[in-house]
Amino acid sequence: MKNLMIKNIPMFADLRDDILEKIYNLMQRRVYKRNNMILMEEDFGDTLFILNRGSVKITRLSDDGREVILSILGEGDFFGEMSIFDGESRSANVVALEDSEVYILKRGDFIDLLEKHPKIAIALLQELATRLRKSDQQIEGLSLSDAENRIGMTISRLAEELGVIKMGQVVIHNLPYQQDIANMAGTSRETVSRMLTLLQRKGYIQKRGRKLIITNYDEFVKQFG
Repeated sequence: MKNLMIKNIPMFADLRDDILEKIYNLMQRRVYKRNNMILMEEDFGDTLFILNRGSVKITRLSDDGREVILSILGEGDFFGEMSIFDGESRSANVVALEDSEVYILKRGDFIDLLEKHPKIAIALLQELATRLRKSDQQIEGLSLSDAENRIGMTISRLAEELGVIKMGQVVIHNLPYQQDIANMAGTSRETVSRMLTLLQRKGYIQKRGRKLIITNYDEFVKQFG
């Protein structure tokens, strides 16, 4: 059924099939190639984006022109919600990290859904609270940690956002490029390369191309979470 896609989105998970079908019919599908710009900071926006396939990075430019990655989102995540609520321009750039498929909802349709179905609003608030808490932890961690811990914390965050856990291991199938990891951790690509090698030597991770395995996720989180 068409609405099976929507069932995998946490915000809509508790809704009946007939409601999911109505939501699906309100959506428009768009496809973006890797490195395509999806949203630009300061552009006006009145749509919510729901990521069905692929991954994206949320970025801003620092005062000296460097890209700073605020977050990486995967399948089932959403973005663009701030402009939906306050009517202001976009607060960040969104770029496809790989070939990605999104579904969009217009502001009027989404606000109408929130009014009719409080479960969506509750799930949305829970997700926004989780993101805010993670941002606070990231700011604190990056400001206090050395290079190894900063890279470890970033990998731990990527595991939460993109990883698949099985039998105590977490697999990230499409690890972001080292420059993107550097931009998340506030360090250089060379430092990321060196730290990934060090983490492999210590047995925390295994890396095969763009596939990264955290061999013991609980231990990794104790060390870097």
